[in-house]
Amino acid sequence: MATTSGSSAFNLQLTDVIEEAYERVGVEVRSGYDVRTARRSLNLLFTDWANRGLNMWTFEQDYIPLVQGQPTYALPDDTVDIIENVIRTNANVASNQADLTITRISIDTYATLPNKLNQGRPIQVWIQRLTANNQPTSNAISAAIGTTDTTIAVNSLIGLPNAGWITLDSELIGYNEVQPAANGNPPYLLNCTRGQQNTTAASHALGAPIILSQKNSITVWPTPDSAASYQFVYWRLRRMQDVGNGVNIMDVPFRFVNCMVSGLAYYLCLKVPDGLNRLQILKQQYDESWDLASTEDREKASLRFVPQRMYIGGGT
Repeated sequence: MATTSGSSAFNLQLTDVIEEAYERVGVEVRSGYDVRTARRSLNLLFTDWANRGLNMWTFEQDYIPLVQGQPTYALPDDTVDIIENVIRTNANVASNQADLTITRISIDTYATLPNKLNQGRPIQVWIQRLTANNQPTSNAISAAIGTTDTTIAVNSLIGLPNAGWITLDSELIGYNEVQPAANGNPPYLLNCTRGQQNTTAASHALGAPIILSQKNSITVWPTPDSAASYQFVYWRLRRMQDVGNGVNIMDVPFRFVNCMVSGLAYYLCLKVPDGLNRLQILKQQYDESWDLASTEDREKASLRFVPQRMYIGGGT
């Protein structure tokens, strides 16, 4: 009597994904260029998926310890967006922790806050979404610094924003203000926060080159005080991992494998001579596969909406 396989680990390596997609287009993989252009199309497909909704397999929980007097903190470079967040108080005392609401605000709201360095328990957060990259500059530090220095003398402020992130050697440093050169003194980066994003504060020699670093970041308000140990606990949507070199599987759950192959076949059909013969049906198959997979890939818990009542001014 026949038995089942006892296995439920089906998946496709990259080469299998590409071969299946080309077969749906009606052509064979004949050259290294065919594989290379398919890898490029698959990376573009994953980019498109990041814009189509919340891909639940890319959710991750993380936290950032907050420091008294420091408002801005870097996020991991592969962060697409933050889905949910709380402030955890007494984070170092397991028996007395409390997760409290912190409201996400826009840049417009944050810009109107009159005193951005006012200290207290953070109740609002502005999330800045940038393209994470490093840009070499022609600037360097004009004096050696130690591990605890929070003011950094630089040769020039050209190309440096008034607040942001720099990398010295392997250390990521945030700064909140600049001071132009005056009275024979060099320009400075002020209110520097050292050893950010899991780097280590280190000494840096005179002339160390400055790398301008763009980072996804959060800025909390009020700025944390010393009344409790705070953590910013968040759930983020991360980027899907890149396609890879051909001997790996994709960063996609099994329920999206057919959708991935269908999407790649549609993308490749746009490149293949005479591809218009199958373009419409491949587009239809891709749309149907996406609808099925994305409908399944959702939060299935019940939701409860509670109206918020607000009272503005007025007398009795």
